[in-house]
Amino acid sequence: MATNGSSRYDAVIVGGGHNGLVAAAYLARGGYRVLVLERLARTGGAAVSAAAFPGVDARLSRYSYLVSLLPAKVVRELGLRLELRRRRISSYTPAVRDGKPTGLLVDAGDPGRTRESFRALTGSDREWRAWQEFYGTTGRVAERVFPTLTEPLPSRAELRRRIGDEAAWTALFERPLGETVERTFTDDLVRGVVLTDALIGTFTHAHDPALRQNRCFLYHVIGNGTGDWDVPVGGMGAVTDALAGAALAAGAEIRTGHEVTAIAGDGRGDAEVSYRHAEGEATVAARRVLVNAAPATLARLLGTAPEPASEGAQLKVNMVLRRLPRLRDPVADPRDAFAGTFHIAEGYRQLETAYAEAAAGRMPSAPPSEIYCHTLTDPSILGPEALRQGLQTLTLFGLHMPARLFGDPAAKERALAASLAQLDAVLAEPIADCLAVDADGRPCVESRTPPELERELGLPGGHIFHRDLAFPFATEEPGATERANGGTGGGATAAERWGVATARPDVLLCGAGAVRGGGVSGIPGHNAARAALEDLAR
Repeated sequence: MATNGSSRYDAVIVGGGHNGLVAAAYLARGGYRVLVLERLARTGGAAVSAAAFPGVDARLSRYSYLVSLLPAKVVRELGLRLELRRRRISSYTPAVRDGKPTGLLVDAGDPGRTRESFRALTGSDREWRAWQEFYGTTGRVAERVFPTLTEPLPSRAELRRRIGDEAAWTALFERPLGETVERTFTDDLVRGVVLTDALIGTFTHAHDPALRQNRCFLYHVIGNGTGDWDVPVGGMGAVTDALAGAALAAGAEIRTGHEVTAIAGDGRGDAEVSYRHAEGEATVAARRVLVNAAPATLARLLGTAPEPASEGAQLKVNMVLRRLPRLRDPVADPRDAFAGTFHIAEGYRQLETAYAEAAAGRMPSAPPSEIYCHTLTDPSILGPEALRQGLQTLTLFGLHMPARLFGDPAAKERALAASLAQLDAVLAEPIADCLAVDADGRPCVESRTPPELERELGLPGGHIFHRDLAFPFATEEPGATERANGGTGGGATAAERWGVATARPDVLLCGAGAVRGGGVSGIPGHNAARAALEDLAR
């Protein structure tokens, strides 16, 4: 292996996903020499846009697709030229009541319309009032928790005091979410709509004693203190492009097609980062290494024992349509129904049944999923001809599709067919009749399973959060990481204070697997940069 002894950086960042780019921008703006090494031919990781279908001028958000957790302070501090557009419609959920198609519409811009929809579905205002009270509580929690995500990591007791609501603390942090959902709501469909936020990218159920569902739910309702999920104008690639531009403008170096193969050193001097690229292999030295990859990947790079394997549990489907499909519900306007989150087979009992079937190793008989149409909020991802033709995009995210179900090569097609069949069940026409075709005459539909996400993006087991999400507070005593590695552990390190510590003091975790990771947020990148800035200043 050739070593270039003059190649020394203050910080080397492993992985050019959005979190790595956030960290690079902050460190370079601090005046430090920064190098980003990305395995793929482009930056962005899962936050990218792609022209998925030949001859169809539509740049789809191929993997991740909405933004909630990216802090406004990060956008402001990095001077990002980025527009996030609010969706007027929060959700639409089709249903059948008394043998007739109907649905529940949640219109964020018109509470009266939402109340009438609840009343028409359930026959009274009871569920509407419960909905208002429940999300009023989560909103207050969001206002108090979200600012802490870009501050030093609070202790459990500190976060509890900050929330200042013992009933909310118990419901969200101590007891399985299913207890609160069942106590608060009586309608099965309404219960299911609430529970879905606890299952996105997380294979679990309402009464999981490990509270995986609570952690997932929390991150889905606290974004920027409101819980709103916004559409990135220009697609997810616009987010990545803005971040890469900020990092480059600040002086960071970004090298794509460079795969890191090992991180060596004893933690007391410069770390040695080895990588390979088209022209061979090389090593660079770094005072700090920030790893924007899964903890399992970090363990491999350090040559240490990996943590238990992770497992993703989703089916991602991208489609381009000639037109939006008509719905069985005669009252619902497709332009409303598909503008927000369109819930499919996500009643409370349906979700629990699908989980039980998948946990037993069987494909869910009625796969739950949710859909939204990016182009109804942001048509800018379409080229002029696509706009003229009136094309629309649909993104489907299927739940309870764990990696274990995809050992059979034919499983992917079965999962796709079963998911689209559930969509067809609530449409007045088959979705196949609405699909556009590409230049080769093939329907514009593509899907990705957890094993494919592992191969394409390096997500362990296809887990979109790299591993199970963690509650946003410290779970160890100050100095625990240092003591575990032979030190005296007199106090918390900068990395521990910011929730990005690893087994090595010179290696920080800046990806979704950090304590406050998960989703397109930039929060782990911000926090790892803050920790590294403290260390480098010393």
